[in-house]
Amino acid sequence: MAAARYVLLGLAPARVAWFRDVGQWANAGSIPAEFVKCVSTEEVRTRLSGGRVFSALLVDGSTPGLDRDLIDRAADAACAVIVVGGSRTGRDWGAVGAAAQLPAGFERKDLVDTLASCAVMIGRADRAPELGGAEGEPGWQSPLIAVTGPGGTGASSAAIALAQALAADIRNTGAVLLADLCLQTDQAVLHDVGDVVPGVQELVDGFRSGHLEGQEIRALTYSIAVRGYDLLLGIRRRSAWSTIRPRAFEAAVRAVRSSYRAVIADIEADLEGEDDGGSADVEERHLMARTVCADATAVVVVGAPGVQGLHALARTITEVLAYGVPSARVVPVVNRAPRSARTRAEMSAALVGLLPRWAGASMPSPIYLPERRVDESIRDGARMPEALCAPLLGAYRAVEARAGEDAVRPVAPQLVAPGSLGAWDPLAG
Repeated sequence: MAAARYVLLGLAPARVAWFRDVGQWANAGSIPAEFVKCVSTEEVRTRLSGGRVFSALLVDGSTPGLDRDLIDRAADAACAVIVVGGSRTGRDWGAVGAAAQLPAGFERKDLVDTLASCAVMIGRADRAPELGGAEGEPGWQSPLIAVTGPGGTGASSAAIALAQALAADIRNTGAVLLADLCLQTDQAVLHDVGDVVPGVQELVDGFRSGHLEGQEIRALTYSIAVRGYDLLLGIRRRSAWSTIRPRAFEAAVRAVRSSYRAVIADIEADLEGEDDGGSADVEERHLMARTVCADATAVVVVGAPGVQGLHALARTITEVLAYGVPSARVVPVVNRAPRSARTRAEMSAALVGLLPRWAGASMPSPIYLPERRVDESIRDGARMPEALCAPLLGAYRAVEARAGEDAVRPVAPQLVAPGSLGAWDPLAG
């Protein structure tokens, strides 16, 4: 078997001095390494997915496409990321998962010492090594409530009413965030904020190559003082979904949930992914809705009365359940419902009949929101009617109570380094 050596991937813009030097050192045998040059981030991703084991990725800090997603992709392949010249950009690449940083003018000894500290030598028959040291996560995450529904049912208005109710219930202005995570955004219009920047695109960009704290996150939102919550605007064009990178978005959601007492996400009703017969692009287009539903404390599904409205509501609930959301966390809502108790009972029975048998009996009964002058409240920037807010808040609190402590989930346990907790001496008394 050939002697173990480092197998390095390299990525840098054209005519970068260190890129040439590392190639010469590897070819001359001056360093125990094999150097594989790449011309784009796409080539790096392809090589990482090809089954070959790599020790480290050396990437110039000025490379377009260097972000949290690329670093996490390398980490998934047990490939340490070393950023060269990263200090020139003023970014802390270690905060987003880079194993080490080197100055642009590093020497051979600097490279070898850095590789020895964070990378693993590879023999011809070696399996993929395991790298430790995942990025630290916050220890507490606030409830995440998704609000969705077929178009035209008033789901966005219901999200506003629930955000207002939670803000009043918490009694702490600015402790609740309403985030517009739809592909076709409406919250900017419904709140008449007068601008479209900043929004979720700027929030996610902040996590592509760094990390934002509480005040930095709040600076990207709008304070809706009359209703007591903050508003995060959505993407500015439907086609801008491609700018929302998966790992950066996930990190942004975690940070937002650490900065607010509750987060309400207005999302699309479409959760289609690659496994559902779509393509990878389809799954990425629905990234925001799928990410939120996967970790939501509750999913409020808003529908309309009538034959077509109930059928669309049942179809949306079925898709949410098929995605993996437990039925006990799904809250069916019929907006602009008739007042008749008999009619409502008939609608409840019809909805149960439209849902598949595997939906289970643990799903809460539908709540019915009466017809109110919502358009006037939206137009005037006034508070939403209490007749809408109270039922939504009550339904969510019931789901939260049933979920118990799982409604506010701690993050996964973190590895503890041996010896870091000290020792107990039974003879010490």
